[in-house]
Amino acid sequence: MAKASSGRKLTKKDYEARVPAVREALIQLQIKLQAAPFPVLLVIAGDDASGKGDVVNLLNGWLDPRGVETFAFHDPTDEERERPPMWRYWRSLPPHGRMAIYAGGWHGDALAADPRTPRELAEFDSTLARLTHFEGLLADGGALLVKIWLRLGADAQRDRLHELEGDPDTAWRVSPEDWKFHRDYVRRAALGARLRRATELAAAPWHLVEAADPRARNLAIADALLARFKQHLRRHAARPAPRKPRRITPLRPVGLRMLQAVPLDQTLGESDYAEKRAKWLGRLNRAVRDAAQHGRSIVWVFEGWDAAGKGGAIRRLTSAIDARDCRVIPVAKPTDEEKSHHYLWRFWRHIPRAGRVTIYDRSWYGRVLVERIEGFCRPEEWRRAFEELNDFEAQLTAHGIIVIKFWLHLSPAEQLRRFREREKTAYKRHKINAEDWRNRRQWAAYETAAGDMLALTHRPAAPWHLVAAENKRFARLEILRASCKAIADALERE
Repeated sequence: MAKASSGRKLTKKDYEARVPAVREALIQLQIKLQAAPFPVLLVIAGDDASGKGDVVNLLNGWLDPRGVETFAFHDPTDEERERPPMWRYWRSLPPHGRMAIYAGGWHGDALAADPRTPRELAEFDSTLARLTHFEGLLADGGALLVKIWLRLGADAQRDRLHELEGDPDTAWRVSPEDWKFHRDYVRRAALGARLRRATELAAAPWHLVEAADPRARNLAIADALLARFKQHLRRHAARPAPRKPRRITPLRPVGLRMLQAVPLDQTLGESDYAEKRAKWLGRLNRAVRDAAQHGRSIVWVFEGWDAAGKGGAIRRLTSAIDARDCRVIPVAKPTDEEKSHHYLWRFWRHIPRAGRVTIYDRSWYGRVLVERIEGFCRPEEWRRAFEELNDFEAQLTAHGIIVIKFWLHLSPAEQLRRFREREKTAYKRHKINAEDWRNRRQWAAYETAAGDMLALTHRPAAPWHLVAAENKRFARLEILRASCKAIADALERE
């Protein structure tokens, strides 16, 4: 934990003498930040009545408003309650080159629960663990987190409340609950200390700032922000660019063996397929509607080889689902906006509301597939991603979302046949390009990476379904069957 600022008082003269230089330094920070490959997240949290709102307003006056946005999290909306708790925090993340100021931060939500019983405190600790993971994820992704805790002693808190109440212009800011918290100061302070200990990270430490004197408080916060920014900027300037690996070696050979053991000789005739397809489409329609009635949303993930039939399988799947409740998200090369955020941001933003469906045509697993193979991220980043992806899906399933993941597998020979067919057929020609042929030349690397993905991200709550896709009719029917079973099993576990 960063050293606390001194509690000394600052005269108005000394304060006003320093403010112009501080404001200039903050504007220069924003100018440099515009070209930086990371965002800045400034969290202003602290004891009750410590002046968090005053600080946020002051900083918005000192900074250029065109490069900063302020967030305060209130009671969750219906839209937010229907998604995992972290969804609303992910939505607020600023892109590279910009700053966000969080009044109370996500920590304020945790403190608002005001836990007292052993069970409530255990839930509080669980929430703090989730917040710590979130901050670690952002820091590992390059974001600069500056966390300020405004500390106010019991006597100073009482004086602050009396001062606010005594001024007609500020009396409205003091509520009966504020005085209730003041009478419970010792317990509330201990709760804040518990929060800081649990969420302390080397890359995102807490800066304790004495808040009794507003002038000293304001300058201490600005000094902490400027110092951390300079340090972070130097560190990123020295970071080497990712490089394409010379060779892809397996982390878990068992995954590669699983992939190579998929039987590809299944066949299914047209008449049998037509008869069974109608039955399973009907069952899927009922299963999806049943999930919606239970308030459960569904996320489908489709991965697999180029030309393995993901698009066709998704079209059959969606034909059984009300189009008003379903979205298909085709995942391709990230846009400039997506590249300026953490790699998971673009997937979090599409998580469906309760009772809705989202289908990802390729997904977050690009981090450990194409990004690993092509050197778009560093080895420590894609290695770390396996656990990050497992945690992401664990948050979805813990909230009640049904996650169904498919890998569509075929042989190199069948892929080659389909590639040539696409080149010869006018209405299929748009589905083949030079990148597909280049990826095909790296078959062994992709097979190894896919094997690691299957071995390291197969979890009971979000298992992988390996589908033999040599025969498209067989694969499509297998996807319908597996989807119906996955939904039914999830609803039975309620």
